[in-house]
Amino acid sequence: QVQLVESGGGLAQAGGSLRLSCAASGRSIIWYTMAWFRQAPGKEREFVAAITRSAGSANYADSVKGRFTISRDNAKNTVYLQMNSLKPEDTAVYYCAASADLSTSNLKERYIYWGQGTQVTVSS
Repeated sequence: QVQLVESGGGLAQAGGSLRLSCAASGRSIIWYTMAWFRQAPGKEREFVAAITRSAGSANYADSVKGRFTISRDNAKNTVYLQMNSLKPEDTAVYYCAASADLSTSNLKERYIYWGQGTQVTVSS
């Protein structure tokens, strides 16, 4: 069992930056592919980014490619999402998730552990 707790959300202006953190407990994240998803009001939860166990490979949604960077520190049992050049359409609750798969996936069904989410609001 893995518990995930997100932090770092808040209010930012368009063009600004935020860094989200996801602290895991219960088991080392080295056994999991990790990802970030987001859900805006009235919309489906959507994939943002994912990173493999050794951080050898990362995958991004087209909407955030070139602006967001996912990383992980297995020693600290923490995953990060650096968000730059923020846009109002990035406003959502951001969720951290863990998958037992070896490769990244943009399918939320592949992820077995989820955090409670952290709100990100970007003003124009």
